[in-house]
Amino acid sequence: MDLFQDYMKIEEVATLWNVTPRRVQALCAAGKIKGAARFDREWMIPKDTPKPIDGRTKAGKYLTGGKALKEGMFSLELRDADG
Repeated sequence: MDLFQDYMKIEEVATLWNVTPRRVQALCAAGKIKGAARFDREWMIPKDTPKPIDGRTKAGKYLTGGKALKEGMFSLELRDADG
């Protein structure tokens, strides 16, 4: 009987969630993945665990403000269809 049959390794989860293995490691270390457990040097994640919401940015954050817009690093020039 395989003790880890209900778990996946980081590489498997990264492929399933379309993220890097390092991102999965960071989520595990931060406690963002419910049920993740570390065995020796390997993280094991339950197979039925959903991908956590990416809380690093909020929608529109870079469009509605921030250092780049305040310093005028980006400009928007509107032209009509004739040129």
